[in-house]
Amino acid sequence: MSTVNKTARFSTASLLLAGALTLSLATPALATPPGIPGTSTAQAELNALTVAAEGSSSGYSRDKFPHWSTVSGACNTREQVLKRDGTNVVTDSSCAATSGRWFSPYDGATWSAASDVDIDHVVPLAEAWRSGASGWTTSRREQFANDLAGPQLIAVTDNVNQAKGDQDPALWKPPTTSYWCTYAKMWTRTKHRWGLTVNSAEKSALQSMLGRC
Repeated sequence: MSTVNKTARFSTASLLLAGALTLSLATPALATPPGIPGTSTAQAELNALTVAAEGSSSGYSRDKFPHWSTVSGACNTREQVLKRDGTNVVTDSSCAATSGRWFSPYDGATWSAASDVDIDHVVPLAEAWRSGASGWTTSRREQFANDLAGPQLIAVTDNVNQAKGDQDPALWKPPTTSYWCTYAKMWTRTKHRWGLTVNSAEKSALQSMLGRC
């Protein structure tokens, strides 16, 4: 191989590598909670859910789902999810995020201040209450509200989370339609994992969203 060809190949490879590095630095990590099932598993779990009319919100209070619980040292569940779902997250001695970048898959927005980010309970606490959690012990509700092992917690834009409120997928879906498949998988896995019920409209919406996968 000539010296010219070697130089040309090296230059091309260097440009490709530089481009890849630039892209990786420019694009923050997508928030990805653990335990998101594949499409066929999500479908099987949706089929297995008990369909029932929603219960009453009577007696509900967020205080009955204690959060955010301490994970280790000074770090609580919210701070743990901020570190997991962010890019280049720096924390202070009390575990609070002082800098980083967060990409919200619900709406495609990127944030550089933790104060602009909420930790969404994919299945809202009030929705869980109406779907069976009203009969749980406070300890079990605390475990649900701080569940880091399943796809129940995710860092998203704060006002998008607030717009969602306690609505199920029949009433609210993420603004980014391309995320509907993943959102349905997360919702279905959480309800299945925690033995919660779905109402008929909710199940139909989830089925439609899984149809986009």
